[in-house]
Amino acid sequence: MSDGNFNRALLPSTPYRSGFNMGRSQGIRASRKAMERVLRTTLPQLGEDTLQAMLEAFDNEMRES
Repeated sequence: MSDGNFNRALLPSTPYRSGFNMGRSQGIRASRKAMERVLRTTLPQLGEDTLQAMLEAFDNEMRES
């Protein structure tokens, strides 16, 4: 009697999911860079600590959605 892993190994691979995840992570990275550029240009008076806290909050929101 075989286990489920053996049976899954016989199925053809589906690259859709890995491609989807890769595209999503690239989109999140690009949006973080864009957010950082916007914050630095529109609010230059922000301190580095405040800027990093805002970017961290943005990252958390992106991960939750």
